[in-house]
Amino acid sequence: MAGCAAKYACLAATTKPINKYSRMKNWLLNQHEKAEPISFGGYVTRGLVAFFMLLFAYQLWILLHICWWIQFNPSSSAFMEDRLDLIQEKNPDAELKHKWVKYNKISIQLKRAVIASEDAKFLDHEGFDWEGIEKAYKKNKRKGKIVAGGSTISQQLAKNLFLSTKRTPWRKAEEALITVMLENILSKKRILEIYLNIIEWGNGVFGAEAAARHYYKTSAANLSSGQAAKLAAMIPNPRFYDKHTYTNYLSRRTATIQARMYQVSVPK
Repeated sequence: MAGCAAKYACLAATTKPINKYSRMKNWLLNQHEKAEPISFGGYVTRGLVAFFMLLFAYQLWILLHICWWIQFNPSSSAFMEDRLDLIQEKNPDAELKHKWVKYNKISIQLKRAVIASEDAKFLDHEGFDWEGIEKAYKKNKRKGKIVAGGSTISQQLAKNLFLSTKRTPWRKAEEALITVMLENILSKKRILEIYLNIIEWGNGVFGAEAAARHYYKTSAANLSSGQAAKLAAMIPNPRFYDKHTYTNYLSRRTATIQARMYQVSVPK
């Protein structure tokens, strides 16, 4: 008798969630017993419930992807797919230049240069550089337009992996949420490895290996400090610098990064 009681208790426990979701579906579709015509307020309520359910499902989809990337490499990103679509509008046979390389196959010079250029506090913060964000806000306010971002490497990775290039409050909020997921699930080393392998470095050029081949005919492992500093300087506007590889600003920025990069520690 005790075995039967335990069996039925287990069965009841497993059917509770099913019954719960079944009742929710019936309520949304107005298919429950004694159903009456849905009022305007009822439609609004159901619409909001459906919206938040979809939003939750989307966040779960992102979370599962990030968990998968603990061990496996992303094959693409939202930015890569957007760029490929644009390139193929002119040339349907066009392909992106991209090749994944392991963390230890990327020059330490490039790791230092990118951190020095994009996120000097990368190893110290938990996804957000609040001081950098404040400085960027003040600079943008002074200039009357967006001239500085203040985004960390983790924030940039969140944007590149999942989001569009449009600047909207919704995108910034989603970027922040994904950044929190990345920082809590992946190590700093893994975040930097994925970042260096998927960011844009030119027109149709993505990742450190493709950039090293494209600009210097060498591998990501063999980049010199000067080459690494220049590649890091190109990150904010890669397609422009793909066409204008020699500008006064780029030369000055490269020299600044090269001077700073040896003060930077990298994840090991």
